[in-house]
Amino acid sequence: MADKKLMIDTSILIDYFRKTDKTKSRLVSHFREYDKIFISTITEFEIFNGAHEAHKQFWETMLTNLIVLDFNRAAARQSARTVVQLKSKRKSIDKPDLFIAATAIVYGLTLDTLNSKHFIDIENLNLLTNLTNN
Repeated sequence: MADKKLMIDTSILIDYFRKTDKTKSRLVSHFREYDKIFISTITEFEIFNGAHEAHKQFWETMLTNLIVLDFNRAAARQSARTVVQLKSKRKSIDKPDLFIAATAIVYGLTLDTLNSKHFIDIENLNLLTNLTNN
């Protein structure tokens, strides 16, 4: 049986962090359904960039449950192609989201986010929200 894999963006982690009843978070649901859950090093940056000192140990522990994928040369090139593709549609995207999407594309992973509007116009990106709405 093949491993079920999913990449999540920062919004999924923040949602988990903020929920009082963690069992109602999308992240807990994903841990039940998927064998491996991935994030990008960009997501790791966003988490620690926004974390208060008192919360850093929480995030350190949380990240031990996730596989962190490097933003590498292939992802950098994919990001550049995505910018061109979006410009042709007169669209743009914030750089961190661009880099997270490119990482998902390069590693061949479906991405889940609570902010699908940030990612919806990116060609070759499999969004979980798109797959579940079809």
